[in-house]
Amino acid sequence: MAPNEWARKNHEALFPNHVSTLAVTDPELIETFDNFAFDEVLRESVLDTHDRLMLQLAALIACQAQREYRVMLGAALNIGVTPSEAKEIVYQAVPYVGMAKVFDFLHITNEVLTERGVKLPLPGQSTTTPDDRMHKGKAVQAQIIGAAQVDRLYATAPQDQQHIQRFLSANCFGYATHGRVFKALMSAHVPGWQEMEARRPAMPVQSAARG
Repeated sequence: MAPNEWARKNHEALFPNHVSTLAVTDPELIETFDNFAFDEVLRESVLDTHDRLMLQLAALIACQAQREYRVMLGAALNIGVTPSEAKEIVYQAVPYVGMAKVFDFLHITNEVLTERGVKLPLPGQSTTTPDDRMHKGKAVQAQIIGAAQVDRLYATAPQDQQHIQRFLSANCFGYATHGRVFKALMSAHVPGWQEMEARRPAMPVQSAARG
């Protein structure tokens, strides 16, 4: 009773020379789960391993799976996710799930990177400032849902809720980048994003990122 050859190969790529303790105590579950997660699902995936691992890290933050996040962060770094990309995922989670829920994941990320000899802090990656982050974030927001829809959101929000729209543009979108992290997230969650990117002319707007 063991996962199939393809599942074992994919598992080994992420976790070299690692044997799960659950494979000893719960072999039936691991056979079923590994065949599903490391074979069946991957056959239907259009994402490469690098982008898929970034999305998994974001999902693990959202569901507060700290122990699994630590394990998968190691796997992500093993297959080429960079320390800067890992940090960007954590930073971008803040406006969505809140600092209180991201706090432990930031410390876990720092611990894992330090254990691997990465010197902190990492070089800054911001392409925005506090003064232009809302403007640039709004531009990114328009690229995703359309400028007309963004204008409608602002126009229809009551006066006492206008700040919510500004917070949304500046933080949820102003933290986004047009680097690999942002594109992976958009490809997975926005229908037709890859087709839109293929048709898009050279972007006149400076990429938005952490400010």
